[in-house]
Amino acid sequence: MRDPRKTVLARITGRVQGVSFRAWTRSAAMKLDLSGWVRNETDGSVTALLSGPRSTVDRMVELLWQGSPHSSVSEVKITQQQANDATGSFKIIQ
Repeated sequence: MRDPRKTVLARITGRVQGVSFRAWTRSAAMKLDLSGWVRNETDGSVTALLSGPRSTVDRMVELLWQGSPHSSVSEVKITQQQANDATGSFKIIQ
């Protein structure tokens, strides 16, 4: 049975800017073959759109709680999005 697709919007707070969090997120998402994007927000948080097989998206959400080596994640808030069938790259956007 094929793993159904899932798309979520994650808002990550804590010490997540200036610590290579976006680059780390992109690298981890690409290793998991997810599509989507990650960006810094003006309030100091980071937002990521994650799309792929449900179990893989769930794994990436777990990884977001760990964060990059120099980050300190306080919260990962997840909002379900309309499932995205698109596959492709994972980008850092502005």
